[in-house]
Amino acid sequence: MAHLLMVESWVGSMSRLLPRAIQEAGHTFTFLTRDLHHYLRTAPEGAAHPLLGARDVVTADTNDPESLVPYVERLHEVLGFDGVLTSCDYYLPTAALLAERLGLPAPDPEAVRNACRKDATRRVLEKAGVPGPRFAVHEDRAELGAAARDIGFPLVVKPVDLCAGMFVRRVDDDGQLAAAVRALGDFPVNARGQRRASAVLLEELLDGPEVSVETVSHAGAVRVAGVTDKSIGGAPAFIETGHMFPAALSGAETEDVVRTAVDALTALGLTDGVVAHTEIKLTSAGPRVVEVNPRPAGNRITELVRRVTGVDLVAAFVDVSLGRAPDLRRTDTGLRSAAVGFLVPEATGTLAALDGSGLRTAPDVLEAELAEPGRQVRAAGSNNEYLGHVMVGDTEGAGARVRVEGLLASLRSGLVIR
Repeated sequence: MAHLLMVESWVGSMSRLLPRAIQEAGHTFTFLTRDLHHYLRTAPEGAAHPLLGARDVVTADTNDPESLVPYVERLHEVLGFDGVLTSCDYYLPTAALLAERLGLPAPDPEAVRNACRKDATRRVLEKAGVPGPRFAVHEDRAELGAAARDIGFPLVVKPVDLCAGMFVRRVDDDGQLAAAVRALGDFPVNARGQRRASAVLLEELLDGPEVSVETVSHAGAVRVAGVTDKSIGGAPAFIETGHMFPAALSGAETEDVVRTAVDALTALGLTDGVVAHTEIKLTSAGPRVVEVNPRPAGNRITELVRRVTGVDLVAAFVDVSLGRAPDLRRTDTGLRSAAVGFLVPEATGTLAALDGSGLRTAPDVLEAELAEPGRQVRAAGSNNEYLGHVMVGDTEGAGARVRVEGLLASLRSGLVIR
């Protein structure tokens, strides 16, 4: 039995999946957080949050690595950790740093930092010749305007250090660019109380569909679990509205995107102790890297993979965080594809009606979670405002996406926001 240190967590599904994977493997964990109430607020009424299944819950300033490192070193002397991990992007560099300082299995902290900073990722991949969009990074608004005209509209504006598609926008002219940059400037601190970088990333708008490659890195080797497709909506934002695994690609397309993802991970140095989610655009000029995320995929993608292949990427994350070889053997689950669709609100107000009563009795529905009437909602601008999701499986082929989109259309017909 091993004992892991979990440094913060996302509050969504990974805050449940990761404790489950740790406990199912027979391990224990200590949960380290600066604000336990951040998680307790998200627990269903009358239920204990899975993070409270920790052997110990410890409070410390996880936003201050300088004071956190010696504190955790002293904690390690008492509690004895075998690995360090987190599911939250904002603490991935801290977790890697702590593991390195404790002499525990860890990905290279600099590699993790570079992957978590979108501008650093761009520079590393460009130097290595891994294909991506044309880009520019500036703080000064005049320099941003000049760079935008050099790249050419339309383009994409991104913060260099936020997640879930927050403030990522398509802009078509100087006026939209100025508005997007102002909006970023009005958000100087992220949801975890960390001060944001003032740099803004401009990228060429890439054509084509988007997919992600799910990988596990251990002992210098990157192994591929599969390729997931995604649907995007909410323009001018880029909101993920659904995913299907496996992506309906040709063999040649799959080879191209897998090679591109592995090249990106290798260039960044993410070849040990990492479960990664690399997003790629299938452009008319070939695959182009969108982002490299050095943690398991969110938005239920890990569950799609598990449902179809039997491979548990969250369990693999626990294994590689302990320096152990992950079990990536596939089993026949009976499903040939699985898809998830998210209900995205297009208006702000109070949720008055949303009837999903028929979903749970449908034979191909694997999961259905929907918000209850009375909830305050706002028109979505990122992946943080979903009203729920539906997941389905297909035992015959790649029909899961069409099926889930039909179910979402039926839900939207009865959705009332006042």
